[in-house]
Amino acid sequence: MSIFLQGIIVMGLAYLFGSIPFGLVVAKVWANIDIREHGSGNIGVSNVLRTVGIVPAIIVLILDAGKGLVPVLFAKQIFTNETIWLLVGICAVIGHTWSLFLNFKGGRGVATAFGMFISLSPKVIIVLVVLWITVLMISRYISLASILAAVALPIFLIIFKFPISYFILSLLLSSLVIYRHRPNIQRLLAGTEHRIGEKAR
Repeated sequence: MSIFLQGIIVMGLAYLFGSIPFGLVVAKVWANIDIREHGSGNIGVSNVLRTVGIVPAIIVLILDAGKGLVPVLFAKQIFTNETIWLLVGICAVIGHTWSLFLNFKGGRGVATAFGMFISLSPKVIIVLVVLWITVLMISRYISLASILAAVALPIFLIIFKFPISYFILSLLLSSLVIYRHRPNIQRLLAGTEHRIGEKAR
């Protein structure tokens, strides 16, 4: 089997794995609710935190990050080409944001992208986590912290002198994450975005 065909298969599997709606499953098991009918309607960590609580949110964070981490680690065992690793990770993020199992709807992709880069560049992740926590502590907006971390990702890849393929594909990934945060951006501008600690209605 050619490397090209192997890459397509692994990317397809990454998309399917990324499509698993862990937020929906955890909220259903933990609180017997459909998370899509509460709060922002999103299946991601933030809405689970506001709607269900901190413990299920941590579980969803770990599982959603794993959707980015596991496929990339798997790809690294098969391929030596770093661009393929990146593409596999991006496919997992796309699966999370446009899930096959949710009529091509899903989360914002932050946790899955976080897991993806744990396996690709831990030092960049450390810097982004510090940035994310700092913005969150100052603003108390999870969405704002996530958006600024997405903006910073390509910048720090350049600072740490990663290959140009990382920069180009990280631009794609960052654009995807910011695009998925459009409702949050609108609420931030309107002053109606939930701050951390506020319960969803």
